[in-house]
Amino acid sequence: MNIVLDHESGKGDRAPLDETRAASRVGLIGRRFMRRRLAVFGLGMLVALFVLAFIGPHITKWDYTDHDYEAFLQGPSTSHWFGTTATGADVYALTLRGMQKSLVIGLLVAMLSTTMAALVGAFAGYLGGAVDRVLMWFVDLLLVIPSFLILAIVSPAFQGKTWLLFVLLLAAFLWMVTARIVRGMTIALRDREYVQAARFMGVSTPRIIFRHILPNISSLLIVDATINVSVAIIGESGLSYFGFGVQPPDVSLGTLIADGQASVATYPWLFAFAAGLLVMVVLSVNLIGDGLRDAIDPTSGHKS
Repeated sequence: MNIVLDHESGKGDRAPLDETRAASRVGLIGRRFMRRRLAVFGLGMLVALFVLAFIGPHITKWDYTDHDYEAFLQGPSTSHWFGTTATGADVYALTLRGMQKSLVIGLLVAMLSTTMAALVGAFAGYLGGAVDRVLMWFVDLLLVIPSFLILAIVSPAFQGKTWLLFVLLLAAFLWMVTARIVRGMTIALRDREYVQAARFMGVSTPRIIFRHILPNISSLLIVDATINVSVAIIGESGLSYFGFGVQPPDVSLGTLIADGQASVATYPWLFAFAAGLLVMVVLSVNLIGDGLRDAIDPTSGHKS
C-alpha cells in the first residue's frame, strides 16, 4: 500500500519514503521480469525490430517511393534484398516503411486507449452516482457497437487525410473493457484509509485519483497497454488489408500483405517478408506482456 501525503498538508516528509518504496518495487519487478527468458527474448526481439524499422532504411540506396525500371518482380538479390514488386519498387524499403507505420500506430493507440480507460474508469468508480451511471452507460453503448464494422464505414471518409485520425479511430474502440475493470478496482480502493485521509484533509478529487488511485492500479494499466500494442497492430493490419486503414502512397504491413497475397505461390517475397515481420512484432509484444504480468502479479510465484 503506497501512502503519499501532500506537502501542503504538512506531511511532505513521507514523500521520500514513498519514492524509495516505488523505486524498490520497480527494481523487484525488473528482477522478476529478467528471470522470464521468453519475456527477455521478446524484449530483445522488439528492440531489434525497432532498430531494423527505423535504421534499416538508411543502409540501402532505395527509398520506399523509388522504382527500379530494370528490375520488375525480381527475387531477393544483392541489389534488392527482399526483391522487387511489379512496378520495380524495393520490397525491403516498402516492408520497413510499413513496419514503421504499424509500430508507431500500435504504440500511439495503446497509449491513448489505456489512458482513456484509466481516466474514465477511475473517475466513474471514485465519484459514483450520476457520473458513474452516465460514464458506464457510454461504455456499455460502445461495447455493443460492432467496432470493426464502424471503423470500416468511417475510415473511407478520412482517406487523403492524416493517418493520426486513423489512430484516434482505433483507440476509440479499445478501452471500454479495461475501463470497467479500473472502475471496479477504484471502488475497492476509494474506501481505503489513505484515500479517506486525503479526502478529509481536503485534497481535490483529481489529485486523489492521480496520486492515490491510479498508482495502485498501475500494474493493470501497464499490462493492458502492452496487450493493446499487439491488438492495435493486428487491427490496423486487418483494416489496411481490407483497404480501410493506411492509404496509398503510404504503406503498412497490412497493405503489403494485401498486395502480395495473390502472388504468394508465384512471387512469395511480396507476401512473406511483411507477414513474417508482422508475426514477429505481435509475438514479441505478447511475450513482453506475459512477462510483465508475471513480474507484477504478486501471486506469480517468483521470488525476489
